Amino acid sequence: MVGPARKREAVGHLQAALEMSQRRACNVVGQPRATQRHRPQPDAAERRLRERLHEFSRQRPRAGYRTACGQLRQEGLRVNVKRVQRLWREEGLKVPRKQCKKRRQGTSENGSQRRGATRPNEVWSYDFVSDQTSDGRRLKFLCVVDEFTRECLALVVRRSFRAKDVMVVLAELIAQRGVPAHLRSDNGPEFVALAVQAWLKGNAIGALYIAPGSPWENAYVESFNSRLRDEHLDREEFASLLEAQVLAAGWRRDYNEARPHSALGYLAPAVFAARWRASVGATPLPAPASAETLKP
Repeated sequence: MVGPARKREAVGHLQAALEMSQRRACNVVGQPRATQRHRPQPDAAERRLRERLHEFSRQRPRAGYRTACGQLRQEGLRVNVKRVQRLWREEGLKVPRKQCKKRRQGTSENGSQRRGATRPNEVWSYDFVSDQTSDGRRLKFLCVVDEFTRECLALVVRRSFRAKDVMVVLAELIAQRGVPAHLRSDNGPEFVALAVQAWLKGNAIGALYIAPGSPWENAYVESFNSRLRDEHLDREEFASLLEAQVLAAGWRRDYNEARPHSALGYLAPAVFAARWRASVGATPLPAPASAETLKP
């Protein structure tokens, strides 16, 4: 059965396309003229929902209606994704399109190393993202991600990194969160340095190096890097290294504690991690290694 709203659209189409009078178009469609003239006003609940969608879009301009729906459900609202999609479109809320980049075609040469994490601290992955301050000087972001919880464990900003700097960051992380079973990275000089490999081996951490030119083998941190670029770096202009560090810390906190993650059922990574540990009766974090062992 077609409702009044759809009939109202049909009457409007007949008037525009065939130049019918409203009276005749209503007769053709079977719509009372009084109903045609009446414009129902959204109730208070729907107005609040529309306002919340606008607020969400302002907070996360790179998120779409599915993420918005997931966030609303986490807030306790019972909403249907199709309804959210309809209101999203009616309010003109859109995610700006990005041009697709050409990707290298090929297959991984070491696919056996593509381990899937089944628990926190099983596989960490790390990578660098580059940007610059407003004076053109380089910024380098070291990103460390837990592949199971999707938490950003570290987001460290410096002008440059040496292999020892990377080991210092990892040592601080392990002291806080425990030793990961594996660490995945590309073949950047800071990651393949003999000192780093020896340090990982000394701490019983398995190094997983992806094949050269195969970033898809490091998919979790690459996905994180794209979110970092899209939602933070492309929207900010950093006047100094200090400003970049402060803003990165705030963005990381929001990413871990508040931002809905589609792969986690639209839970924030820290919320997902806490619920997982509660469900299996795990301790909040594994026991850290000794400081002497971790010293770079």
